[in-house]
Amino acid sequence: MSEQPRVLIVDDHPVVRRGLRTMLEGESWVAEVLEAASCAEAIAAVAHEQVTVVAMDIALPDGDGVQAVGQILRHRPETAVVMLTMADEDELVARALQVGARGYLLKDTDPDLVVDALRTVAGGGVVLGPGITAAALGRAQPTAVSLPPPFDRLTPRERDILAHLAGGEDNAQIARRFGLSTKTIRNQVSAILGKLGVADRVQAALLARDVGIGPS
Repeated sequence: MSEQPRVLIVDDHPVVRRGLRTMLEGESWVAEVLEAASCAEAIAAVAHEQVTVVAMDIALPDGDGVQAVGQILRHRPETAVVMLTMADEDELVARALQVGARGYLLKDTDPDLVVDALRTVAGGGVVLGPGITAAALGRAQPTAVSLPPPFDRLTPRERDILAHLAGGEDNAQIARRFGLSTKTIRNQVSAILGKLGVADRVQAALLARDVGIGPS
């Protein structure tokens, strides 16, 4: 199984999809690039194609891209989504961040920066374009609570892995969720144990549940 992310481009304009696809296919960190032209196609692709990174437009023929992101993340919370749209209204930015998008960029952003943003969120980061206002961020409720030390040392991806670990999943099950190899998950679990200062995954799971990380 590939350790590199599969990227899905969701936009109803073929020119936009093909342009971004051409750029991404030249990136060594990308395993495969897929396309979708609607909310329904996007939801199906993430569910069935093991997509790990999504560039999502908002105005789509069959609905609201933000609502589609909410559906995707309810079923695949490990998916990293960047909104890529012409819409810069504060309310839309806030809604996207509230449902769990890890990035928000306008379509007039330099294409190289869009590619860099997708790579950043693939690695667990968050990216907001220069056109995003402080007012929009102020309206968005944070999707993650502040965690006490040493959990604050974990990356977003490590927190996601820890949540599944605390839910009793083994490395192979977690690997399938994230579209990564078992070896990669094993290495990341080792890094998590090191940051938490515990000897094994059982201790990590117990600590995680104490601070609310794990199955609801």
